[in-house]
Amino acid sequence: MPIGEFGRPPALPSEVSPALTTPMYWMYEMAYASLNPARAMSDATKMMFQNPLNPLSQTEFGKSVAAGCELFERTTRRYGKPEWGLDDTDVNGVRTPVVIRTVWEKPFCRLLYFDRQHPRPLRAPQPRVLIVAPMSGHYATLLRGTVEAFLPTHEVYITDWSDARMVPMAAGRFDLDDYVDYVIEMLHALGGNMHVIAVCQPSVPVLAAVSVMEAEGDRFVPVSMTLMGGPIDTRCNPTSVNNLAAEKGIDWFRSNVITKVPFPHPGVMRDVYPGFLQLNGFISMNLDRHMDAHKNLFNHLVQGDGDLADKHRDFYDEYLAVMDLTAEYYLQTVDVVFIKHSLPKGEMTHRGKKVDPSRIVNVALMTVEGENDDISGLGQTEATHALCSSIPDDRRVHYVQKGVGHYGVFNGSRFKSEIVPRISDFMLTAAEAKQHAATAE
Repeated sequence: MPIGEFGRPPALPSEVSPALTTPMYWMYEMAYASLNPARAMSDATKMMFQNPLNPLSQTEFGKSVAAGCELFERTTRRYGKPEWGLDDTDVNGVRTPVVIRTVWEKPFCRLLYFDRQHPRPLRAPQPRVLIVAPMSGHYATLLRGTVEAFLPTHEVYITDWSDARMVPMAAGRFDLDDYVDYVIEMLHALGGNMHVIAVCQPSVPVLAAVSVMEAEGDRFVPVSMTLMGGPIDTRCNPTSVNNLAAEKGIDWFRSNVITKVPFPHPGVMRDVYPGFLQLNGFISMNLDRHMDAHKNLFNHLVQGDGDLADKHRDFYDEYLAVMDLTAEYYLQTVDVVFIKHSLPKGEMTHRGKKVDPSRIVNVALMTVEGENDDISGLGQTEATHALCSSIPDDRRVHYVQKGVGHYGVFNGSRFKSEIVPRISDFMLTAAEAKQHAATAE
């Protein structure tokens, strides 16, 4: 899907000339490199004015200089992939260490397993959950809260998508068909008895993958499928995000936002939708809010309010960390999902074969939407139920969370207290129904 803040398609600069798209990334890299000496000087100045041996460090002037230097450094640097920071969790009242392991890997994705090091065996096996994170500009760590909420009561796996600029051209292309293939291969690698959760953008490829698996009689189909705030049918209650793609058209996106990865990145010469351009879209949509946030950071630093300054740093360390998307995946997703509406029209294909959700029979379905979602409007995810017409009514659930927007569908206090318990109950019920059916046979 065209991506923006936490899954939102960006407000793209319509004035960008197609003639500039080829050298755009190269000019960005040169500009970034040119600021390296200034960032180094800024860091040195900050340390000097924070040194307790410097009498100016205790004055408002010294604190203002140090705060200004930090703001300059933070607004001009490149943010790397954030850490998960999930070192332990509570399992049955026992604090349990967590070790993150890679259990499957291909050039454009790793499958991570949050291995809980139980001090003693669990009384009963817990549901195994594959969380499919958005390949949408932000890293999978955006779902840190989602993973954290499921960890105490589930065996959790998550897709960790690669930054396209870090994947060499020799690894080949990656498009929407490849995305579907990756989901199927991961389910095979996990060996069955899995529940899959798609957060926002992956709802379409996950539904396609399960449809393909059911059509082929694949024994590794998941026990249940939960789609959260996904753009299954963007004709339902279209948002400004959906209208953007329809108004611009695929040729506009191809001409204005696609460029080539420059040297020295491993993916040099790969066509991508670059992270820095996405970030421009993120910021421009709420420029006043971001400017106020940085003004507040300056004031917090001068006043010595470390807690509020740390909250700002934590949020923006995640928010400003973006990755490149392959051009073919981005453009195909925009075209298929937002312009042509291929899936709800029954026209979507995978490797030349029709994707038919009505073939899904054995997988329980749950859809979750936010009442105030301004990215995937109400009804867009619920439309899945009409497409999956062969799933029995007693094995399908739709839930609308009151009082939350898009981000609240998969993170925050209401997600933890109201949505997670419902999904957990749904998974357990689906697993029991499958077990009873197998016993009856």
